[in-house]
Amino acid sequence: MANRLVDATSPYLLQHAENPVDWWPWCPEAFAEARRRDVPVLLSIGYAACHWCHVMAHESFEEPDTAALMNEHFVNIKVDREERPDIDAVYMEATQGMTGQGGWPMTCFLTADGEPFHCGTYYPASPMPGMPSFPQLLSAVHQAWTERGEEVRKAAARVVEQLSAQRSALPESALDDEVLAGAVSRLRSEFDSANGGFGDAPKFPPSMVLEFLLRHHERTGSAQALDLARESCSAMARGGIYDQLAGGFARYSVDAAWVVPHFEKMLYDNALLLRAYARLGRLGDETAARVARETAEFLLRDLRTPQGGFAASLDADTDGVEGLTYVWTPAQLREVLGEDDGSWAAELLNVTADGTFEHGTSTLQLPRDPQDPERWARVRRTLLAARDRRPQPGKDDKVVTAWNGQAITGLVEAAAAQDEPAWITAAAEAADLLLATHLVDGRLQRTSRDGVVGPASGVLEDYACFADGLLSLHQATADVRWLRAACDFLDVALEQFADAENPGMFHDTAADAEALVRRPSDPTDNSSPAGASALASALLTAAALVGPDRAGTYRAAAEQALSRAGLLVQRASRFAGHWLSVAEARAHGPLQVAVVGDTEESRAALLATARRDAPGGAVVLAGAPDAAPLLAERHLVDGSPAAYVCHGYVCDRPVTEPDELAATLRR
Repeated sequence: MANRLVDATSPYLLQHAENPVDWWPWCPEAFAEARRRDVPVLLSIGYAACHWCHVMAHESFEEPDTAALMNEHFVNIKVDREERPDIDAVYMEATQGMTGQGGWPMTCFLTADGEPFHCGTYYPASPMPGMPSFPQLLSAVHQAWTERGEEVRKAAARVVEQLSAQRSALPESALDDEVLAGAVSRLRSEFDSANGGFGDAPKFPPSMVLEFLLRHHERTGSAQALDLARESCSAMARGGIYDQLAGGFARYSVDAAWVVPHFEKMLYDNALLLRAYARLGRLGDETAARVARETAEFLLRDLRTPQGGFAASLDADTDGVEGLTYVWTPAQLREVLGEDDGSWAAELLNVTADGTFEHGTSTLQLPRDPQDPERWARVRRTLLAARDRRPQPGKDDKVVTAWNGQAITGLVEAAAAQDEPAWITAAAEAADLLLATHLVDGRLQRTSRDGVVGPASGVLEDYACFADGLLSLHQATADVRWLRAACDFLDVALEQFADAENPGMFHDTAADAEALVRRPSDPTDNSSPAGASALASALLTAAALVGPDRAGTYRAAAEQALSRAGLLVQRASRFAGHWLSVAEARAHGPLQVAVVGDTEESRAALLATARRDAPGGAVVLAGAPDAAPLLAERHLVDGSPAAYVCHGYVCDRPVTEPDELAATLRR
């Protein structure tokens, strides 16, 4: 049996390389083999940090009898959803359409043309109430294929037809001040006033909604928007979903109160939350500022790769046990800290005799600030050192273009908020890695690992999020090479991903990408921004930074994209957080602040004021006159450094004093 996964750049595929299953990667040859043998394709999609993916692997894919069934009756394809989000999107839509729900591991049965005829998620090794065992499912699908093959093929074709018919461009609709205010009201109606956040369990960090609420508060002064954001941020920061020892957030909480996380830590969650907490910290929230700092440190300490990029995730499991690294009992605390500190820490961190997790263990929470901060700092260091000696979760160390773009933006914005130039240096090193490794013949690839580029082409979110990160770096450094690279990617995105028949609509795959049974185009913001909303953000920012030759094109494209989002915002505000953030930036102009001075030292005070007081979504750039397009024709005032503030197409008179600039920005 050929081991076709052994050379993969995906750690998830490598986890399955030694299975007794005869796995294929996603490739034309696999479908040709299914056609030659006249058997269905069994498509299994997951990701390296996924707990239930590991469970199904141990129960079924490592079990020789089950593997024998799979090998005899199917061509088996394994896909890393993070490496191929396009494949994941197409078959997730089919799974949700067939079952009413989705998730990972995802298990789909396809024809040799890639058309799905039966889809589900996790299947157990033994039957459970309402759920067949995986071997039972394999036998049933094989029987249906051999006895009613033509009927199955026709049903699969109908599935694709129905999916294609359901996906059309959103109609053009307003996304104005009234809609933005209405979104705040709808979010308030879905707010969990007892626990913070929105909706019920499982509860995901609403990172992009938080960013919108903070931007809306900055623009309108809405106390309600600020309260929703502050209460949600505080609840998450004090809950078990936040790592109280090492910083960083888990992917979601299984309960409504943020107590028990699903323990995997994803790069995209932490990059996006870093932005929100840094923004809230700039508004004077000390807890948010602390969490932003700890989250940035987590990214740099635990997710940075030797090449300078950022790894995709840390696993939910350690040695096959979910959360093993992270949970504690009172006895374990006393063993590490001694009787007095151990008992104090157990009370402070809500570690109980019964436990808040499983088997008498507890996650660590911080329901209140400790009265003795120095004692807590010492206890925290000691517990983290002890935890570091435990077995550690696995790391998916592939570098994903889009998520690294988000990390670059998050680090740059946090660096501006907390005056940490080292974070900008780290962001620039990540950008250099992507440009050197992921850029192949003028086009982006999705991933790399150990400095080796992966086989998957970049999707829309890769171009958009990386461009956004590069624009952040340009603002932080005034280095025009970041701006040029960002514009190159935006130009490719406009050429390759735009829908020719529906201005403002964008597909998630390029026009010349591999053709799937349907070309994915999902406008909703879920755990990370939709490719289209990320592109609208980058286009709007770029329009404020480039010269007039490109500004009009980018601004018009951003406006067209936003015109397709109004209905989504009104129907599902929680799943349009990034669209809302972009709309807030547009409503603010977006605000442009250009600080000119002959030396870095001379313009430092004005720049610090701009970074402190400019609202989210604003463009801030400092440098020598004419050093970048935004600084062109901006001159010193009577030989002194000056700040130019523009809102949309209207500019205020230049100011030379930080107090004057602060007053202008707060007005």
